[in-house]
Amino acid sequence: MPVRDAVSEDIEEICTLIEEHAVYEDKHDLKLDRAQMSGHLFGPEPKAWVLIATPPGRPDEVAGFAFCSWNFSTWEGRPGIWLDDLFVRPQHRRHGLGQELLDALRDRTTGRVEWDMQAGNEKGEAFYAQLGAEPVPGWIRYRWRR
Repeated sequence: MPVRDAVSEDIEEICTLIEEHAVYEDKHDLKLDRAQMSGHLFGPEPKAWVLIATPPGRPDEVAGFAFCSWNFSTWEGRPGIWLDDLFVRPQHRRHGLGQELLDALRDRTTGRVEWDMQAGNEKGEAFYAQLGAEPVPGWIRYRWRR
């Protein structure tokens, strides 16, 4: 199967994927603290989790990832998944790995799988529409920082 749960030995690859995604989105200055990220993902109280996609027949190569955490809908009365980051390296696109990652997420919850997408990402919009995902009308995301 080309999708698996990340393990602590994947931390360098996970951080590299996040940084590659940032560059792809034209943010060239993101550099993550590997030890801190490892604690968030694999420490005694993990705050998030990652699925890794590998190319078919090449389980030692990382093609992409989904970076997630659990959420909870009081209106639905059940947990769901917040997808913070989905990225497949350009050379591995068009082989169904993005859909494999999203299918693996849907298999983990009877609740919703939700994510944000940067406005103007026409390729992303087409990909998500093809899967049957829809924008959520009438909601505005807020952010409060320290």
